[in-house]
Amino acid sequence: MSSTDAPRVAIVTGASGGIGRAVAERLAADGMRVVVHYSGNAGRAKETVEAVATAGGTAESFRADVADEAEVTALFDRAEELYGGVDVVVHAAGVMLLAPLAELDLADFDRMHRTNVRGTFVVDQQAARRVRAGGAIVNFSSTVVKLALPSYTAYAATKGAVDAMTLILARELRGRDVTVNAVAPGPTATPLFLDGKDDATVDRLAKAAPLERLGTPDDIAETVAFLAGPARWVNGQILYVNGGIG
Repeated sequence: MSSTDAPRVAIVTGASGGIGRAVAERLAADGMRVVVHYSGNAGRAKETVEAVATAGGTAESFRADVADEAEVTALFDRAEELYGGVDVVVHAAGVMLLAPLAELDLADFDRMHRTNVRGTFVVDQQAARRVRAGGAIVNFSSTVVKLALPSYTAYAATKGAVDAMTLILARELRGRDVTVNAVAPGPTATPLFLDGKDDATVDRLAKAAPLERLGTPDDIAETVAFLAGPARWVNGQILYVNGGIG
């Protein structure tokens, strides 16, 4: 942080709903000023900002395509204009399109690669240049990289790329006092996850973890808050946040 008094500043991508919204609300509850990034749904981003404000926090929304260098640069510029700098970057934006490898439409592969891989690279590039000493960068991986579930081939491949970027960037920032980690959620009860799954499938996935339930967005946000705040000695790690599923 630039001073002992000033509130820390966080950018949360994909913060208009699901896990990203829970992260934005949690970091704001921890006293951070939050820039709520969204790509398409201005209404939901506004709801996130209003939820933060209702709880006594400070936030503003900003639209950007995470794979577009100019738009992501403008996102970071806005955070600095509003709040004086950037201390935490949480890159939660992502796309998941599922099919067996032999059947996946390559247009879907390209879309996921653009958002999940290029988007992570572009956001991390600005974060690496701008996050202040004492700050943290938190990417989003997925437990499916380790579980190797059928139909997740292309999605897991994009998240494997996120793992590689996370581990190497942590080492590239030697001497900066900036940590770089990723969280890898397991099955989590979000609209994205639940969409298209019947009750039997959801129940089976809920029972897979020893804790016998699905994760919640708040479960994931708690881990992100740990990495963004007190976890100064956790660096260059992929944290599996999945209730012990694998």
